Amino acid sequence: MNIERIQKASGMVGRSDAIHKVLDMVAQVAPVDISVLVTGESGTGKELVAKALHQNSKRAQNPLVTVNCGAIPEGIIESELFGHKKGAYTDARGDRKGYFESANKGTIFLDEIGETPLETQVKLLRVLESGEFTPVGASTSKKTDVRVVAATNKDLSELVENGKFRQDLFYRLKTVTIEVPALRHRVEDISLLVERFALEFTRSNDIVYRGFIPEAIRTMKTNPWKGNIRELKNFVESIIVLEKGERITVEMVERNLGNIKKESTQNPALPMLMNQPPEAAERELILRQLFLLRQDVEFLKQFATQGSVVTDQMNVPIIGQEANALTPSLHIDSESEYFIQNNSIGDMSLEDLEREAIERTLKFFRNNRRATAKSLGMSERTLYRKIDQYGLERKIKV
Repeated sequence: MNIERIQKASGMVGRSDAIHKVLDMVAQVAPVDISVLVTGESGTGKELVAKALHQNSKRAQNPLVTVNCGAIPEGIIESELFGHKKGAYTDARGDRKGYFESANKGTIFLDEIGETPLETQVKLLRVLESGEFTPVGASTSKKTDVRVVAATNKDLSELVENGKFRQDLFYRLKTVTIEVPALRHRVEDISLLVERFALEFTRSNDIVYRGFIPEAIRTMKTNPWKGNIRELKNFVESIIVLEKGERITVEMVERNLGNIKKESTQNPALPMLMNQPPEAAERELILRQLFLLRQDVEFLKQFATQGSVVTDQMNVPIIGQEANALTPSLHIDSESEYFIQNNSIGDMSLEDLEREAIERTLKFFRNNRRATAKSLGMSERTLYRKIDQYGLERKIKV
């Protein structure tokens, strides 16, 4: 199989040994009708590999269906993949084909396969082994003939060890594994990638393009590019716009790379530096808000007790640099620990409570429904139904 033709048709740019190794694997594997697992960091171009596998397979004349598993809410992922029957749930007003049925005789590309729930993984394994699936709400199974190409930027073997990914599905997917190299492992391809991205961007936007001087490209090769090709593409487009079509010099590259590094280490929209894992930062933010809330309660109580004039003698606790730097005299009585205020008892219903809890939790998680459902201890499907029931869709503003 012609490597150059595969490369041109798929859009994979590069002359490095690393990218040629990937192309050789594609040429070997594409004609054979087996599942393939494509691994690599985010932004390395795994979807291009899936495209090349499909284009050079016996299924090339049939559809290539791309599914981003990480972007589909857990409550509806099975309906999206396998379809549903009319009446399967509240909004199912008719039968619907899933991605597997739409990809019949073709290829389905399951991106971010590591994000799929364990329950869905069982059904994926069944499709891989027998070609059978059952639409949501149906009593009979259907058959499909698809080739599965999956991709992940995670270590699936580690997920298996942690019980987050099924071992049998892992071994079924990795019949053949193609690892897409990170950009820092193929720096010799940066000049070709820069030229491709720059020409495509300037032509489509009718911008004058005077090129990058060789020293500027050499400077770019020293950058780690943690976002890989996606980050490089965004950088090229950004610098061309910001430098107004001028020939790109070393100084311009260094200045713009410096701005990116500053933005990645300090986000002015946050009350703290993001120099820790997102989970830890989120926990600290929540703790700070809880402490501030208690501070406000104490302040209001003292204000109500001492009258309408605020004085320096009011013992209001101060939050220091650390979240636990509270004034030792802070005391919260038992009433303030209740979720429901005493004066509300008798004037509300469970429906009122549920509506308020859902609305406020959605706002807290910036309309992230998966996080909201998990926090409230309900399924995403139930959350969707409650949002519709209470008419919250138009009220939630992030």
